Amino acid sequence: MLLSRKFYSRNDPAKIARELLGKLLVVPSSEGRVSGMIVETEAYLGEIDRAAHSFGGRRTKRNEVMYGEAGFAYVFFVYGMYNQMNCVTGKPGTPHAILIRGIEPVDGIEIMQKRRPKAKKLTDLTSGPGKLCIAMAIDRTLNGEDLLGSKVFIEKYRTIKPADIECGHRIGIDYAGDDAFLPLRFWIRGNPFVSRT
Repeated sequence: MLLSRKFYSRNDPAKIARELLGKLLVVPSSEGRVSGMIVETEAYLGEIDRAAHSFGGRRTKRNEVMYGEAGFAYVFFVYGMYNQMNCVTGKPGTPHAILIRGIEPVDGIEIMQKRRPKAKKLTDLTSGPGKLCIAMAIDRTLNGEDLLGSKVFIEKYRTIKPADIECGHRIGIDYAGDDAFLPLRFWIRGNPFVSRT
């Protein structure tokens, strides 16, 4: 069952980031269904968050989808080589987003391995936001896609107990000053597909 629009529309990105853990990210393809359980997320708090693309009300063609309706994919290109996927959350005009940082492969593992032949270990296949986008063929063509649609979506899958969720600072955002140290990264304790513990 797909997550509802109401799930994404709440004005609490940290809570949504926690609750995305254990859900199933799915990208159908001509080769077959490809999916993975979300094991790591990061919340971004919009205009007040120096780590967010929308900090200070910055609004560009690149990040416009963040200002729209909740429950849409925000996919951007970073470091000149990787795509990263976010879920837009909150009310329209409130540019909150959740970065999907790691997934545990479930369906279409062989398809993922063909897409990421350099991953010698299964645990290296999708343990990072750029890696998982390559493995799942998530690119800028999916930017702005409805997560309640058919091209990319998130389903209910497993319920993760609060005691099994760890929390820490976000990764790779040193430019954000003190905001880099906000405890807005969440992961499933002990899961080998988490990018960094």
